[in-house]
Amino acid sequence: MAEGVTVTRADVERAAERIGGHARRTPVLEAEPGVLFKLEFLQHAGSFKARGAFNRVLAAREAGEAPAGGVIAASGGNHGLAVAHVARSLGVRAEIFVPEVTGEVKVAGLRALGAEVTQTGAVYSDAYAASRARAALTGALEVHAYDHPDVVAGQGTVGAELLEQAGGVDTILVAVGGGGLIAGVTAAVADKAAVVAVEPERIPTLERALAAGRPVDVEVGGVAADALGATRVGGLAFELVRRAGVGSLLVTDDAIVAARAELWRAHRIAVEPAGAAAYAALLSGVYRPRPGERVAVVLCGANTDPATLA
Repeated sequence: MAEGVTVTRADVERAAERIGGHARRTPVLEAEPGVLFKLEFLQHAGSFKARGAFNRVLAAREAGEAPAGGVIAASGGNHGLAVAHVARSLGVRAEIFVPEVTGEVKVAGLRALGAEVTQTGAVYSDAYAASRARAALTGALEVHAYDHPDVVAGQGTVGAELLEQAGGVDTILVAVGGGGLIAGVTAAVADKAAVVAVEPERIPTLERALAAGRPVDVEVGGVAADALGATRVGGLAFELVRRAGVGSLLVTDDAIVAARAELWRAHRIAVEPAGAAAYAALLSGVYRPRPGERVAVVLCGANTDPATLA
């Protein structure tokens, strides 16, 4: 990402106008007094990613960039599903590259949406390198999973929408992989609410970047690797959250599994492990609200095998 590029609340507001006729306005549930769930797993293609993908492609069209080669993206699965949905909705071709760790549920979903799927490499960064090489040959519009201002602005509409629906909250817990969602939410809510990052202990991209003062590579593994498995946080996200003073909390795989099970047991909410990661911080006590604090948890993805919830 070019130096000096950023995303503001005004960018998020423009994104909301642009994608308003395309993305769903997902509901907010008061799960218990003082705890709200933003049900973003009900978004098109099963995750918040559709917001950023719509904004990227529609903004490119406004700018006169409508390549005959269609769109291309690399993804752990959810972003690819979103791009495939956007492409089908807008009548363009989609080519999606995913790593070998991507689950069969997501690969099958990509093909059902009409995308051409290439599964290659051990982790997201491998699939991304392959997608870039392919885009150079085809001239397709690249839709980055998290490190592009139009994508980040689109994801930020989650935060803007949440504040409007909830009438204000004190803190928003957001799971982090590459950082597009937390960057967008941070830009959207600015001084209206605190934002807290939640990461799996086995994929601490933001935590390591904040400690190093710059994005750095981390090893990728664990139950949420297919959705939060970026090897480093995006440069744009890093700068946005660093300037805003956003901190990162780490949760164990066991805590993520327990949170996912509790969401199903107590609320009949079926999410993938990444979708339960932010809630894991609250349920496990890694994040402890102050008395009277209103906390919103973004439940960000639902692309999972329901049989694993029994």
